[in-house]
Amino acid sequence: MDTRILGRTGRDVSVMGLGTWQLGGDWGSVTDADALGVLSASADAGVTFFDTADVYGDGRSERLIGQFLATAPSDHGITVATKMGRRVDQVPENYVLSHFREWTDRSRRNLGTETLDLVQLHCPPSAVVESDEVYHALDTLVAEQVIAAYGLSVETCEQALAAIARPGEATVQIIFNAFRLKPLDAVIPAARAAGVGVIARVPLASGLLTGKYTRDTVFPESDHRNFNRDGSHFDVGETFSGVDFEVGLQAATEFAALVPAGVSTAQAALAWVAQVDGVSAVIPGARSVAQAQGNAAAGSLDELSYEFNVGVQDIYDRLLRDAIHPRW
Repeated sequence: MDTRILGRTGRDVSVMGLGTWQLGGDWGSVTDADALGVLSASADAGVTFFDTADVYGDGRSERLIGQFLATAPSDHGITVATKMGRRVDQVPENYVLSHFREWTDRSRRNLGTETLDLVQLHCPPSAVVESDEVYHALDTLVAEQVIAAYGLSVETCEQALAAIARPGEATVQIIFNAFRLKPLDAVIPAARAAGVGVIARVPLASGLLTGKYTRDTVFPESDHRNFNRDGSHFDVGETFSGVDFEVGLQAATEFAALVPAGVSTAQAALAWVAQVDGVSAVIPGARSVAQAQGNAAAGSLDELSYEFNVGVQDIYDRLLRDAIHPRW
């Protein structure tokens, strides 16, 4: 497994991490045993970066990670990034030091640790991203060793650039995949120049880039790929990366045709993100041991060809750019 330095945290982490949204159980049942199996299989495959949030299963994902790490060898080397801020109304008044203390105390209990490795504000409003007081509060938590480092998870490139400009910002997390290329324009170069880590989330465009969906695919009623296609519950960019499902199917078919022999479509999509200079970690989710193992293997694939990269850009420019690029 290839490794990278995670921005200003200074930590060496696997380029293929694990996103644990699924393990919270909000979008479909996952048993404790299955969740722990995914965590174990990922660690066994060389994954040393877990991304979670206090809102995933209202803390269940954090607690499961804490349970897993409590039984892991002391030299496991796993970095855990959590997120905070989405359990309350999304108004700037809620992003204050007293709330940060409350939220991080809860996450520390869930994860079973005195100091959180990395805490990210969880897609806050732009007014929060731009607030001096917010960063002063986060700096206070670092000084008190409540958290080792902080970053922001954001929806737009403009928010990412505002966060990167802050001297204490260790990482920025943003949607980045073969169907969402705008971070290549300015965000990734700015982060690379500033020494800020880039965590790429939704790397498979909610599964479109696995190549497994068809027009007949039915998603459960509780699945955001069913109920959030219009963005009525949270930012529509979190569902299929904002790509219209029918257009996404066409783009996915063309993407699959680019994939080299012996590599799954999903692995090619993950490897493409991981091989971008400036990306620190990619965080696909997994519901099963097989998925976790397949995702991890993408972190050590050979460099994708020039022709593959040209094909990715062509698909984006023809089918997706006009709808995606101006919005995020």
